Amino acid sequence: MALHVPKAPGFAQMLKEGAKVGAGREQYLQVCKIYTFCVPLGMNKMVINHLEKLFVTNDAATILRELEVQHPAARMIVMASHMQEQEVGDGTNFVLVFAGALLELAEDLLRMGLSVSEAMSVLPGSGHFNVDNIRVCKVLGSGISASSVLHGMVFKKETEGDVTSVKDAKIAVYSCPFDGTITETKGTVLIKNAEELMSFSKGEENLMELQVKTIADAGANVIVTGGKVADMALHYANKYHLMLVRLNSKWDLRRLCKTVGAAALPRLIPPTPEEMGHCDSVYLSEVGDTQVVVFKHEKEDGSIATILIRGSTDNLMDDVERAVDDGVNTFKVLTRDKRLVPGGGATEIELAKQITSYGETCPGLDQYAIKKFAEAFEAIPRALAENSGVKANEVISNLYAVHQEGNKNVGFDIEAEVAAVKDMLEAGVLDTYLGKHWAIKLATNAAITVLRVDQIIMAKPAGGPKPPSGKKDWDEDQND
Repeated sequence: MALHVPKAPGFAQMLKEGAKVGAGREQYLQVCKIYTFCVPLGMNKMVINHLEKLFVTNDAATILRELEVQHPAARMIVMASHMQEQEVGDGTNFVLVFAGALLELAEDLLRMGLSVSEAMSVLPGSGHFNVDNIRVCKVLGSGISASSVLHGMVFKKETEGDVTSVKDAKIAVYSCPFDGTITETKGTVLIKNAEELMSFSKGEENLMELQVKTIADAGANVIVTGGKVADMALHYANKYHLMLVRLNSKWDLRRLCKTVGAAALPRLIPPTPEEMGHCDSVYLSEVGDTQVVVFKHEKEDGSIATILIRGSTDNLMDDVERAVDDGVNTFKVLTRDKRLVPGGGATEIELAKQITSYGETCPGLDQYAIKKFAEAFEAIPRALAENSGVKANEVISNLYAVHQEGNKNVGFDIEAEVAAVKDMLEAGVLDTYLGKHWAIKLATNAAITVLRVDQIIMAKPAGGPKPPSGKKDWDEDQND
């Protein structure tokens, strides 16, 4: 019989067996600080995810996406970064750094004796662009300078038939396999001689030829299918000079329909003029040693464009793809709000200066929380300086001195070898207003949420204890 140990009365008695209670606010503040300061700062990180895929990157969004974070408090910071990625598409680094700085300075306030409510009570509670319109196709080889932009879509595929190039393409898109109709029930056919065998297969061939001929007669000269291609169907496609492309991904099929203005048909029926897509040319090309099929628009007003990225390694092309993604999302933000703010830490230092000045006018303990909130903004120029190998304290002192003189646009000169500053507006170093707005809001909300939590309850790991070799004894122990 297993020994039953009663739980202590109170809070622990209300929890199920296996639950662990966190050691308190200091523990998860330490966890959050360690996590937020180790992920974004520094140079490239080497990340190996659960599928043992290797990533070498300094992009915070990629690191967060591939890491498995266990601690609930750290997950709050990760959720804030994910929200920033969904809302703006960039600035995940800012959220991590700023949230970490807020929690570090909040810990100082708690040690001073301020309650959590006095740390928190002072904090304040345009066009449309689809980023999916910009596609990326990565082809190994050559260098970054060989990359190009093409109006249309590029697929790393080969054509199925003999036709490899079509001008003034009229495209019929099918979500079904390019094959004959299969009956729902099985049957048995008794064939007595060779003539019956020939006539049996001939009927199927005639039906397949009729289907392909009606598609060609409708005006289509390119067929795109989302399923397998039968040998007989391929034969008749070659006979009627139809270019045949197979796309395995339903997402690629949908994007192609959007690009060429086609409708994906569920059965092999002749398309109407409204259901057919159109582009200037479809052709098979060779990029390096990779075969690609190109759906090209000659005019630059197409709905989708593809950036063909070349590079010597997969990691290099992955980094370029992430840079492209950040640039596309920045353009999306600018279509919603065109306002810009100076970069290089200029905005953060100006905010810190003005919030500190406001804090000095507030009576009582509120001014401590306000000043610490202002001090958290110093984390951004400090991170820039440390990554550049420059003394951070000297940079921040120089920035404060210049901003006190009224030069609001001056930030850290990252190209200089010393702690130099320059006008970010003249240098063209700018950040989006909307990106800063959401990053500050989400990081602050994440820090407040973490501070409001008094205890963290971590559930028992999935799976539980494994039964011993004697299953009978195990069942008796569980019943006891």
